[in-house]
Amino acid sequence: MFTRIARRYDLMNALMTAGRHHAWRRLTAATLGAAPAGPVLDLATGTGDLALAIRRARRAGVVVGADFSEAMLREAAVKLRRGGAGVPLLAADALALPFRDRTFAAVTSAFLLRNLADLTRGIAEMRRVTRPGGLVVTLEITRPRIPGWDGVFGFYFHRIVPAVGAVVAGDRAAYAYLPDSVDRFVSPQGLADLMRRAGLADVHYRRLGLGTIALHVGVA
Repeated sequence: MFTRIARRYDLMNALMTAGRHHAWRRLTAATLGAAPAGPVLDLATGTGDLALAIRRARRAGVVVGADFSEAMLREAAVKLRRGGAGVPLLAADALALPFRDRTFAAVTSAFLLRNLADLTRGIAEMRRVTRPGGLVVTLEITRPRIPGWDGVFGFYFHRIVPAVGAVVAGDRAAYAYLPDSVDRFVSPQGLADLMRRAGLADVHYRRLGLGTIALHVGVA
């Protein structure tokens, strides 16, 4: 599915969020100011927007981008070259990362976790490859659960977004899957609990985008 929409992924993100997704990624990158020095893994890097934001925020050090979809990685490679950022890219499975324990000072992901076949294992892998004292940082869509606004958001997400996806990306199914995956996903508090059970400490989160985005941080 992500291979099918790779070429229109950035355009759809811009349309769906009115361009706010860049600000959310910059905030995610900014949290790494509390991470120790060392390499950063951006997991499910997609077309490279978060990796690029991290590279700009952390001038020193290596940022590695990994994704399951090679089509997404091809789009990322073009963008990263154009942006002048040296970010190594590789294809990888988030449930079986090809890295040794304690490799990275931080591991980030944006809009990955809803798509994992095994969420608990995915979080455990992120923690495994993070050094002690390093950060695991995740950005994810969530239902706002605010009376009135939640209904408006649900209508937009379930009705408008798939229609726009059909026209712009030529793939209604992919953008119908998106809101369904959000509805099935754990709450922000539930995700924080899973991160703690995986052994992460000082887990906290904040909501962005009028409550529709959750940014979680945990310490390995």
